[in-house]
Amino acid sequence: MDKAKPTGTPDGAVPDATGDSHGTAAEPDGRATAPEATGAPAAGLTKADPAEPVQPPAPTVPGQAEEATSSPAAESPATVPAPRTGGAPDGLVPAQQQAPAERPRPLHAPDPYSTPPYGEPGPWAPAPPVQRPVPTPAHGTYLPPGTPAHGTPVPPVPEAGPPLPGGEWGRYDPWAAPGALVAESGGGPGERRRERRAGRGRLVGAALVLALVAGSVGGYVGMRLERHGGLGTVELEQASGQTGERAPDSVAGIAARTLPGVVTLHVSGGDGGALGTGFVLDGRGHILTNHHVVESASDGGSIRVTFNGGETARARMVGGDPGYDLAVVKVSGVSGLTPLPLGDSDEVRVGDPVVAIGAPFDLANTVTSGIISAKERPITAGGEKGDGSDISYVDALQTDAPINPGNSGGPLVDERARVIGINSAIHAAGGVDRQDDSAGSVGLGFAIPVNQAKRVAEELINHGRATHPVIGVTLDMGYEGEGAKVGGEAAGGGPAVTPGGPADRTDIAAGDVITEVDGVPVASGEELIIKIRSHRPGDRLDLTVERDGESRRVTLELGSSDPS
Repeated sequence: MDKAKPTGTPDGAVPDATGDSHGTAAEPDGRATAPEATGAPAAGLTKADPAEPVQPPAPTVPGQAEEATSSPAAESPATVPAPRTGGAPDGLVPAQQQAPAERPRPLHAPDPYSTPPYGEPGPWAPAPPVQRPVPTPAHGTYLPPGTPAHGTPVPPVPEAGPPLPGGEWGRYDPWAAPGALVAESGGGPGERRRERRAGRGRLVGAALVLALVAGSVGGYVGMRLERHGGLGTVELEQASGQTGERAPDSVAGIAARTLPGVVTLHVSGGDGGALGTGFVLDGRGHILTNHHVVESASDGGSIRVTFNGGETARARMVGGDPGYDLAVVKVSGVSGLTPLPLGDSDEVRVGDPVVAIGAPFDLANTVTSGIISAKERPITAGGEKGDGSDISYVDALQTDAPINPGNSGGPLVDERARVIGINSAIHAAGGVDRQDDSAGSVGLGFAIPVNQAKRVAEELINHGRATHPVIGVTLDMGYEGEGAKVGGEAAGGGPAVTPGGPADRTDIAAGDVITEVDGVPVASGEELIIKIRSHRPGDRLDLTVERDGESRRVTLELGSSDPS
């Protein structure tokens, strides 16, 4: 065999990057033999038998590799035989030209259990190329077939479509390069913090609006529950309407029978106007009322009558008497009148129920109710003229049924709808007065008994004037003692006791004091007049008379006086 050259490399061998000779030797038949494994340790040149196959070096553990590397043989520049390849001449090459570089060490500790691939070093292969992080398409982006393998640079991914659910984390790709998420989200950490704060602000605002709406709804529900007991529409229960007529003796039944015969009077005249009430006496149109209501019409004034149904008519004065405070007017050309029945005032008892009807303060057809509070209550009213000609003396019925200005002349009826009195006066703060001058009812109303009114009305209709019962004496109205004292002389200087009159025939003289009428005490001259006028002319009276401290009883027949 040929010997190898003393120096250099075998023919045809190409040194590698590490300085090892891993070239290919040409065989005599033109074939090449495989080079030695790159990582085999070599302290110099080795021989190889071309007839024997090349065996790979036995694996060594990392410790052995370190020992081989640090052996003195590797440090000395000794020469070793060159390997034989394909009949190449044997020779030696310098060891410093054939020594390989230091073998890389594994990155992990030796495995004492020699578990491949970590037990002993196996065949070493070149490291894969370094893969630099490159942007990858956003999660969910469609990639057409033939997409390059992971790590292969790809052209920039176009901007993604509509935002994906989950916000910026919906586009998160754990394999993307750092900063890609920030670039895609359009801002850095500061902008994300601002977005988070804005989100929290929107959340707080929504919570406040929700709380406001909930509070409003709760308040409304609470209000409905408090006021109406529920949330639904309130429907109130209502009893079925009563049918049929009211009981005849009830206030409603009495009013139903009485109202058609009650009228309202509007009077105008030289002394001003007046408002009052009246009621129908008969079918011929006679209406009874108070004298003070129609007094102004006697001087050429007018009287307008308004009936319950709203019809109106003119009326004329038939007659009146201020001492009784009664007057009669008449309407003409009116049909279908409803006269009211007259009762008996002498049969009335205290506590009997009564109903008063009138037009208080021009409120027509007003109905009030009460009882008889007292009987034979002596009252006087009027006296505005100063000569006593307009003073009325009434032995009245007292009632607590409300009577007000405008009720004057209206009927006071009992439970059988019969007239038992004519409403005339009330007790005001300054005393008993006619209703047209008072402020209103205080529960003390007075009515002229119908028995007296009936006689006066008949005389006014039949004669145009009324007569007054008298005893034929002139009284001392200034007497302050108990009873009624006969005066010293009459008006104009005549005698106090009318000659030939009822008192003169019973030996009543000036200075006598009358203390009782029919056994009822009298306290003053007004009361004596009231007691006398409550009777008719011709009635007989029993009087108790005192003279010089002695009392005696006398009986006399009432006379009559013509007020004209």
